[in-house]
Amino acid sequence: MIGVFDSGIGGLTVVKEITKQLPGMPVLYLGDTARTPYGNKSPETIGQYALQDARFLIDHGATVIVVACNSASSVASKILNSEFDNPVFEVITPAARRAATLTKKKRVGVIGTRATIGSRAYEQAIHAVDDRVSVMGQACPLFVPLIEEGWAKKGETTRIVKLSLQGLKTKNIDTLILGCTHYPIIRDLIHAKIGKRVTLVDPAEEVVKDLRQYLDAHQAVAQSLRSAADHRFMVTDVTEHFQSIAQSWLKRSVRLEKVTFGEGPGV
Repeated sequence: MIGVFDSGIGGLTVVKEITKQLPGMPVLYLGDTARTPYGNKSPETIGQYALQDARFLIDHGATVIVVACNSASSVASKILNSEFDNPVFEVITPAARRAATLTKKKRVGVIGTRATIGSRAYEQAIHAVDDRVSVMGQACPLFVPLIEEGWAKKGETTRIVKLSLQGLKTKNIDTLILGCTHYPIIRDLIHAKIGKRVTLVDPAEEVVKDLRQYLDAHQAVAQSLRSAADHRFMVTDVTEHFQSIAQSWLKRSVRLEKVTFGEGPGV
């Protein structure tokens, strides 16, 4: 199975892309809802959580890991690659590559958690492609809790998004990376407030493109993945809004399994 983990519901945007770009591929999803959000934690803590998440998924049958969390991708990708032999895909590199290719003005904005913006991981990844690009980051720490609480359509969220993006609107960017996998859930609102002339880059779309290319080149792995069962959705805490948001976003029935780290594959 394709193992996907995030701190909460945001990684479901990656699951949605997998179902769109790789139909028939089963996903084992882990939302670490008991410890969400990751973005306000220290790099050391995020790294520890990421290791636990990936190990849990592998222990439960995942052979490919997608880090559907920008905070974890920004600080833990090297740790995961050194710890596990399984292929590990993170969301930052493919999104940065896409943004560097798309921008005409060489001015790219990035919104994300404090951990993601503070790591400057997107800036480094973009400059690895084109060092002429100016990268402007803006931490938006309130977006994740608002989305997790099911407030995506509330007036308060509209006002907070507008206020959070005001600084970037003055920077003449033409491309904006949604540097948190939660953010596509409010993509239309973000686009309306940053301006329709700004092109949005969704890391979920880009990481699944990379995953699809990998599987095209490794047919034996692809075949082994297809032989697995249907999707499974695991959470470390069953929250009030997770199931309704998951079903609305994925447009399918979702049965949540509450799990605890340290439990065996029979969970």
